[in-house]
Amino acid sequence: MSGEADVIRVVLADANVLYSRVLRDYLLYAADQEIVTIAWSAQILAEVTEHLMENVEGFDRAAAQRLVGAMNRAFPYAEVEPDEKHWRTLHNLLLPDEDDRHVLAAALAAEATVLCTSNTKDFPAQIVEALGFEVLTPDQLLSRLVVEYGPQMLAVHRTAVALLKGATDESTVTALRRACAPTTAGLITRLLGAE
Repeated sequence: MSGEADVIRVVLADANVLYSRVLRDYLLYAADQEIVTIAWSAQILAEVTEHLMENVEGFDRAAAQRLVGAMNRAFPYAEVEPDEKHWRTLHNLLLPDEDDRHVLAAALAAEATVLCTSNTKDFPAQIVEALGFEVLTPDQLLSRLVVEYGPQMLAVHRTAVALLKGATDESTVTALRRACAPTTAGLITRLLGAE
């Protein structure tokens, strides 16, 4: 992986990643640390807020608007809009789930180097590699970032803890494990222990 550590990755975050508070926080704060550039589309954010409204008590349309507004204000260049050229590139591709075509179009529009998703099976390697990016789960991406950018990712963790009311190092690491990021949780725990 030599040489990759100084490359800022453009990460297109899928809805299933941005849905999780802890994964969303880690990705956004990593973008704040300038070790990745984050991207999404309006359709991805609509999917995130739709599922949050369905599944999270008290998360209503106003909360959805606040979340989307805050994300787009914090990262004004993150939201991409695929155009006809991106859709044309995908026209003849056979995908496991046609509903994910918009995610690939957004990755193309963002000029992403990484598509971060929990649904890796829906984005076969032979398809995405031909399009010029790789698919990583949140745990694969975040653990790679912790290994390559330990001090910055420790700052990411500290920010995540500080900005969530009542959070602790332990509760945040536990939240990472629950969000299917056990490798990242272990690496963060190791960094905390080395302080």
